[in-house]
Order: sequence, then C-alpha cells, then structure tokens
Amino acid sequence: MNKFTASVVGGGAGGLLSMKALAESGRFELKAAADLRPEICEKLKAQFPGIQTFTDHHEMFAQCPTDVVCVSTFPPSHEEVTMDALKLPLKGILVEKPLGHTVASGRAILEAIKGRRLPMVVPHGMLAKITPLEIISRVHRGEIGELKLLEIQNTKWDIINAGIHWLNFFVQLTGNEPLAYVLAQADTSTRTYRDGMQVETAAVTYAQTASGIRAVMMTGDDVLVNREGKETLFRIVGTRGVIEFWGWENGYWLQNEAHPGGSLIVPEEFPVTGHQRHLENMADLIEEGTADYRLADSSLAALEIVEGAYLSATHGGIVRFPVDAFEPPSAGAKAWIPGIPYAGIGGGRDGRQL
Repeated sequence: MNKFTASVVGGGAGGLLSMKALAESGRFELKAAADLRPEICEKLKAQFPGIQTFTDHHEMFAQCPTDVVCVSTFPPSHEEVTMDALKLPLKGILVEKPLGHTVASGRAILEAIKGRRLPMVVPHGMLAKITPLEIISRVHRGEIGELKLLEIQNTKWDIINAGIHWLNFFVQLTGNEPLAYVLAQADTSTRTYRDGMQVETAAVTYAQTASGIRAVMMTGDDVLVNREGKETLFRIVGTRGVIEFWGWENGYWLQNEAHPGGSLIVPEEFPVTGHQRHLENMADLIEEGTADYRLADSSLAALEIVEGAYLSATHGGIVRFPVDAFEPPSAGAKAWIPGIPYAGIGGGRDGRQL
C-alpha cells in the first residue's frame, strides 16, 4: 500500500480537519500547509511538527509539490487555488464544500478535475457517518415505500453554511434526481452574518425534483425544532413509512411494516469518520486508478439549490433549474401583490380558467 504526500491550502476550520485527518492516517504524509496569515503558519508548525509552511500557495506548490492537495480556503478562492493545483502532477485532490461561491464556479472546478480523471473528494462529513448512509440505503431499498418528502428543521444555522450539508443529503436521498425548481423566503431583519457570509435570520426553502419529491427546510437563528432536546431534525416520509434522525447524532427512529410501532436504531459508528474516511476512500481510488464523482456531483446539485434559494428570496419568485438560466421577474410581475382585492384592471389571468 502506497503512502501519498499531501499539502493543505488554508489554515481555517476545514483546513485543520484535513491536516488532522492526514496526520492521523497511515495512508498519507502531511508535508506542507499554506495560509495567508504568518501567525497561523506558526501555529500550524507547532501543531504539526516537521511540516513546511508558506504564506503563498504558489510558493508551496513550487517548493513542495505533493501527490494530494486539499483546497480548504474561502469559497470564492476555491477556483483559483484548484486551477493552480491542477498544474501539478497530482494523484488526488480534496475541495471543501461548497465547491465554489457560485454554481458556475463550482461547475468549472468539477469539470477541470473530471478532465484530468483525477480522484476527488468533497468532504461532506455527514456522508462519512453510518446513520445517514444506512438511512439512504433503506430508502433506496424501498423500506418506507416511495419517497415523497424530506422535512428539515435546524436552529442557529443558515442555508449556505449548514444547509449545503442537509441539501446534499436530500440530493443523495433522491439518487441524484434532477431538480425542477426551488422557492424560498428569507427574513434578514437582524443582519446576521456567519462564517464570513451574510445570512438569513430565518428562512424556508422548498425544493422539488422532476418527479415531485419535496424538500422543505427551515433554517435560522430561532427555529423551534419540534422534537425536544434536538437542534436539528430530519423527517423522511415515504408511502409506507417514516424515518426521523437528528443531524450529526448517531441513531434514528424507523416506522414501517417491519417496525409498525416505531423503533430506535443505533448502528455502530465507523472507526474513523469525516475527513479521514473521505481521504482514505480517495486513497483507495488512487490505488485502483479510478475516480468516483457521485459525491462531487451531488454537492454541486446542493450548491445549485442554495444559490437558487437565495435568488428566489431576493427576487420573490420560483427559480427553475438550471439556475444559470434564471432571469429576474419583470417589474410588472413584482408589482402583483397577492391577497388583496383584484381591481379588474392591469391585466393578469383568471385562475378559475386554468
């Protein structure tokens, strides 16, 4: 079994997760890290003795090229850093989620990596844990009948920072079924920001696939999760059963024909989770000389729902997919106020004649 050299660009939370995973795995040798802030480089050298640090990723790529690069910077810089990394004779690459700050940027990154046939990982930690993976398998086997609805409740978080994980789970749950549209409303009255991004105070995101499977996600500072003691709730509804679980917590509640009264199931967690499991899966792909882009594709689809949700909230209407083709509604459409008496002038259409 080969041991692959690795470097990380970005010394923030995501970068630290990659560095710890690389240092703890027997499949990798962490050689270097780059961060714009000299004080962060000093901390990294103390935390990971023996690594080289750089304040410029170009300098690191030139002086310390590695088999694997982890791109763990601020999303708007992912495209630039990834394209620079792809100039190296890489064997694999990790790009943090969201893939880019826009769908167009995320798509450019993914297409460039696919063009190299390079093994890739987007480290959605939720999909390295046994509970969500076991639930996806049960749904795909039809154990709750035909999938109809995923309800998500989450407090103290937002669409882009945590919602990207939840929506990626939805895409995986549907088997990467194409999305039809997204409709969202967001309150911004408290001017909340989180992880460097302006976010909503409260929001409801409604997404629908081409066959009609729905996701309804409630996010925001004070969402009341209607299961005592939980800060996150997923409720999956099928034609013959229901599954409920609670985000990162291990275990789930299943009610179906085999469990008519409902059962709490707590599977045994994987020995390693998160970034380490994703990176070691990529090491297997490198050894096999293959690539698997299903997780990256679903992550890009989740990013498209996120961007569509914010476009919908901003412009007040449905955003159909692909979101790149979205055109804001006309001034006339935005002036149509529902819920007030129809004046009989100004055009429109009779809903009774549809």
